[in-house]
Amino acid sequence: MAKVADKYLKVDPWAIIEDGFDPERNRTSESIFSLGNEYMGVRGFADEGYSGDSLPGSYFNGLNEQQEIGNHYKGIIRSLRYMVNAVDWLYTRITVDGEVLDLAKSKVSEFSRRLDFQSGTYCREFIWHLECGKDLKVTFTRLVSMTLSHLGLQQVAFQPLNFSGTAEVCTGLDFNMIHEERGKSMWKSLRSGVEDGVTAIMAETLTTGNKLFSSFVLQSSQVINAVRVERDRFIGQQFTLELTQGKAVHYTKLAVNCTDSDSSRSEDSLWAEGMELAVTAGRLDEQAVFSEQKTYWSGIWQTSDIRIEGDPENQQGIRFCIFQLYQTYHGDHPGFNIGAKGLTGEAYRGLAFWDTESYCLPFYMFNNPKAAKSLLEFRYKTLPEAMLRAKDVDCEGACYPIATIDGTESCDLWQHSNLQLHVGTAVSYGIWHYVKNTGDRTFLYSKGAEMLIQISRFYATRGQWGQRSGEYGYFGVMGPDEFQLMVNNNCYINLMAQKLFEYTLETVAEMKEQVPDTFAEVMAKTGLRDEELADWSLKAQHMRIPLDPNSGIYEEHDGFFDMPHIDIHSIPVRDFPLYANWSYDRLYRYDMIKQPDVLMFMFLYSGQFSREAKVANYEYYEPRCIHESSLSPSIHSILASEIGKHEEAYTFFEFATRLDLDNYNRNTREGLHTTSIAAAWMNIVYGFGGMRSDGDCLSFQPSLPQRWTSYSFQVMYEGVLLRIEVTKDTVSFKAVDGGSTEIVVYGQKLKVDAAGTAIPLGEGMLAG
Repeated sequence: MAKVADKYLKVDPWAIIEDGFDPERNRTSESIFSLGNEYMGVRGFADEGYSGDSLPGSYFNGLNEQQEIGNHYKGIIRSLRYMVNAVDWLYTRITVDGEVLDLAKSKVSEFSRRLDFQSGTYCREFIWHLECGKDLKVTFTRLVSMTLSHLGLQQVAFQPLNFSGTAEVCTGLDFNMIHEERGKSMWKSLRSGVEDGVTAIMAETLTTGNKLFSSFVLQSSQVINAVRVERDRFIGQQFTLELTQGKAVHYTKLAVNCTDSDSSRSEDSLWAEGMELAVTAGRLDEQAVFSEQKTYWSGIWQTSDIRIEGDPENQQGIRFCIFQLYQTYHGDHPGFNIGAKGLTGEAYRGLAFWDTESYCLPFYMFNNPKAAKSLLEFRYKTLPEAMLRAKDVDCEGACYPIATIDGTESCDLWQHSNLQLHVGTAVSYGIWHYVKNTGDRTFLYSKGAEMLIQISRFYATRGQWGQRSGEYGYFGVMGPDEFQLMVNNNCYINLMAQKLFEYTLETVAEMKEQVPDTFAEVMAKTGLRDEELADWSLKAQHMRIPLDPNSGIYEEHDGFFDMPHIDIHSIPVRDFPLYANWSYDRLYRYDMIKQPDVLMFMFLYSGQFSREAKVANYEYYEPRCIHESSLSPSIHSILASEIGKHEEAYTFFEFATRLDLDNYNRNTREGLHTTSIAAAWMNIVYGFGGMRSDGDCLSFQPSLPQRWTSYSFQVMYEGVLLRIEVTKDTVSFKAVDGGSTEIVVYGQKLKVDAAGTAIPLGEGMLAG
């Protein structure tokens, strides 16, 4: 099915710009213009309030609420956690001559908003035409600090164009934000007040007791006399600004938010910490805050930029992706994870899936290794919860949840939470992939090995031996392709479990030889037994991997080849999305797949499959894939590039970087597709750049899309920042930080240093 772009944003290489206000697209823009800094995020909603269709959203990583779901079957969850909509620290209400500013009712012109990738700011401005004939230019600027994670800044400026007078302003902190799925605020106020010029309030979630301290200090270009305003779950300051025709006046709100996501802190302790941070923030110069934000982003673009010549839309698109990935996560808070929508909306309830290790980890591994390690730290931190979950489903070891915010399973669809076993193998793959490319054996020996042992225990007790085949496998499962329910021996799950066992055994053998004392500690902590190692070895050797030896095609699961066939192109466009228009059971009756399954493991372990095998499996599975997942097209594009289907690769790529900007799936209003954004980065680096990171060293097989004049990207490898540039004639490699490393290009080893090296573009790699 062809996806159609909804284009309404200006194309700019360093910004997202919307000219003119469109109420029908407002929620979509609220998602696109989101800001975040890993610790907190805020949607691009109107500071001043908006009575039209809107989702005001303010979210904090780790803050969650609990919902009981009333199930009584063993092994199926009875409650779930979800990211909770929190405090509106941007709360602003503006009145002039008795008229309240509200874009749903007020007359405005020259509306524009801009999300600037170089300064990390969001600016929105327009002229307000009051009913009395007065015209007032209003400008809102905000940022969420990338260097001071607790700090958010809002600046509101007024310029009267044809009058002098006053504006009444109320600015505050509002815990009455509605969590849309629940239809109410999920907070109760604990304390509020004004101390040392700091206006503050503290609240906690209704059931989990997660606490949030929120505060602000005001700075202004003119002296203001503010009056405190308090009501239920709200505190603010009300004041009057003197307006002189033609002259601009502004005030700045420096907001500090401080969380307690595990409910361990006393009210007094959190309040004291928050007040100390707020007092310090109140001394900051607003211009210094703007300057520090710009400096931070300048450093990011020096190391992580992707430049595309000849394709302005995708240049803008990939920079938007990189910008959002850094906003969502940069590793300053070990133990945080990445929700499927990041901190930009409530869809998927703020939960993290297997996408983190499969799609997001490579971006951070090659741009910010500290963040990659932090993602794995989350899995280690939540290992106890995974071990409890394994017991719930009658297994041993650690069963990592398909959807989580705090380590507990929060997917209320049993067919996913109980049958999708591939999260644990994604975690183990992430450990293997991270250690292979960073050399961080300290992490492997101290935490990774413990996780591998417990994950292996789960897969050793969840599987069974086939009574006729005599092979080991997994029965009653669902793989990455969620259109195949309760199947036996899903090829992806089986192969990834085999790799898990092999890597765990390899790690154990390495530790016995290299770090025997550390290994003894791990053995004592986990209770690892020699007979377990023998059992894992036996199961790895006899793992069932469904494969047709004649065609070389891996069977997605037992019986897949015999399923009724459906021509996916015969499905009417009006039926999409299928989840909304087909009865649920109808999805599972055909050889139609939702997203790559066999092709996914061929990407993850690329070096272990021949080109012929990839061609055969691509040509069999691609026509059966409906791409109902936003993660799907990029993997197909990457493999199409590798096997020489360059135009097909570009067709799959076309909406990768602009999936949200152009609202291809018509659901950007719910929040950004954060993990799909990471897949867009992979699409360029692994697809057109031909990078592979599963071999003995980093390798490249670059190609150049016909529409592009050139492109370049950078990756951090073995402590060396490599810059790769591809033109119509050459491929050049340079170590931009002065180090050196060895890589493989078109099958030949190259040493790359600061002097750089250039070779001809590979034959057939210029797409025609």
